[in-house]
Amino acid sequence: MTVAVETGTWQLDRTATTVALKHKTMWGLVTVKGAFATVDGQGEVRADGSAVGTVTLDAASLDTKHAKRDKHLRSADFFDVENHPEITFAVRSAELRDGDQVHVIGQLTARGISRPQSFTAQLGDASADAVTLTAEFSVDRDHFGLGWNQMGMIRGLTTVTATLRFTRSAA
Repeated sequence: MTVAVETGTWQLDRTATTVALKHKTMWGLVTVKGAFATVDGQGEVRADGSAVGTVTLDAASLDTKHAKRDKHLRSADFFDVENHPEITFAVRSAELRDGDQVHVIGQLTARGISRPQSFTAQLGDASADAVTLTAEFSVDRDHFGLGWNQMGMIRGLTTVTATLRFTRSAA
């Protein structure tokens, strides 16, 4: 990625990482926000500077600060955590472009359905021992079988925001 980002294996720092989402509901009048409490991941920076890796979310750890809604989101109407406990993003390619912009190509899997997903992340705080990536991208929940929509209340795309902090793994 850059000279400061060493080749080798990197581990996600759970304490310095956040993955959140927001979606308009109630016919666009209310924005529901939530964050995943349990996030894990790892990556590898290759000799050519490109990177690959995986970020895994515990689907049941989504917290919107509303217990009844969270229970519904975990149900078969949405994430179906009993049958699909994880949401994963497999990074197929991450390449530094235009200074601190990282072009990410990967595959998002939710509810057992995988779709290609690409976005641009921002590289920050890169050193020999740690690197932080921030990103925001949109997901069409219908593409992942999350189409429950009573009375047309839920429309549009879901916005995912992530701050991912990776630390260099010991050799």
